[in-house]
Amino acid sequence: MPAGLAFTLYAPLAALGDLAVGERRGGFDRPGRSAILGLVAAALGYDRADEASHAALDAGYGLVQRVRRTGRLMTDYHTVQAPPAERKSAWATRCAALDRPSHRLNTLLSSRDYREDLWVEVGLVQLDTDTRAPAPAAIAEALRHPAYTLYLGRKSCPLGRPPAPSCLDAVTSLAALLDRADEPARLMADAGRYPFEPLRLWEEWDKAVVYADAELEGLLAPDYKADRIERRRDRVTSRVRRQFGLRDEIVATRIPRPEPEAAR
Repeated sequence: MPAGLAFTLYAPLAALGDLAVGERRGGFDRPGRSAILGLVAAALGYDRADEASHAALDAGYGLVQRVRRTGRLMTDYHTVQAPPAERKSAWATRCAALDRPSHRLNTLLSSRDYREDLWVEVGLVQLDTDTRAPAPAAIAEALRHPAYTLYLGRKSCPLGRPPAPSCLDAVTSLAALLDRADEPARLMADAGRYPFEPLRLWEEWDKAVVYADAELEGLLAPDYKADRIERRRDRVTSRVRRQFGLRDEIVATRIPRPEPEAAR
């Protein structure tokens, strides 16, 4: 059985960008594979230019996430000053680009989507122990003591609570792995009231949808069944050039369990 680890991502405000073209910058209701592995790479201290380490991390782990709360959609309206398009013009800094009279500057308008109170339980399943990818225990330690600040999407969207990773030596099912993401979250050092309990009272909490890489389909049973497969362009092919490839993602829901005889 493969090893793995699980952790929780919660942010008061998250930017889950879709393909961004033009003035309308839409977003998904859940993080992409590139966003989650990018967050893990930031915790490990990977430089964006270290393509080999990013490629090994991508090849070494399968991703599953259980979206407890998609959060409420919020659209932000942006206005940005920009220099006019000029051929053969190059600026080393934004300050240099805007160093001109105001009447010679243009205004760019855009709308960007955010999610409020997003809560996702994430599982990483080790696919290949022969790659250069770090072991689950190393990733867990990095998430506890990250090299860089962790955020969901944009730097203005830091995490609202620690990821609290938990490792599993043998992943027998995705549900068993994801359930471990919920356990450390309740362990308060001062035995005080769990501050995020109100979020768990959301009416859809126990109807969470699971999204998994196609390679992990065999680990869905016995708790989940695949409803459909969606295709997303969120698999990193180059961090430096910000290029992404297509990925098949299984959308799964929980299999209803028969009620005990006493409850009928």
